Amino acid sequence: MNANDLTLLGHSENRLPASPDEAKLETFPNCRPGRRFWIHLDCPEFSSLCPVTGQPDTAHLVIRYVPGERCVETKSLKFYMASYRNLPAFNEEIVNRILDDLVAALDPVELHVSGKFGARGGIQLTCEASHPEA
Repeated sequence: MNANDLTLLGHSENRLPASPDEAKLETFPNCRPGRRFWIHLDCPEFSSLCPVTGQPDTAHLVIRYVPGERCVETKSLKFYMASYRNLPAFNEEIVNRILDDLVAALDPVELHVSGKFGARGGIQLTCEASHPEA
């Protein structure tokens, strides 16, 4: 896929996907495929639903990766992240699903996802997952 194949970038009329299964993570060629460098993506307004109560959960997600041949296009990532808004899922499942989906789309050299979820009952949960596994 090259820049001409991106379907979301430059098209404001696109609707948000209803779920991560419907979302599409678009990619483009890494401009420096032989160089090891980090890309940091900060998502401070992530939201999903508690699978037990149906109440909203919020999180600050941070994605860091060393790209291989592909990089994620950020508008598609924004749509992908928004697709979790109405998804009931445990926090740990969300972080691991995001890692799995990004690894499948990018085949990165290294990728780390951290989710710092809003406190519930006086307990704040942070979940982290990495590829490759240590």
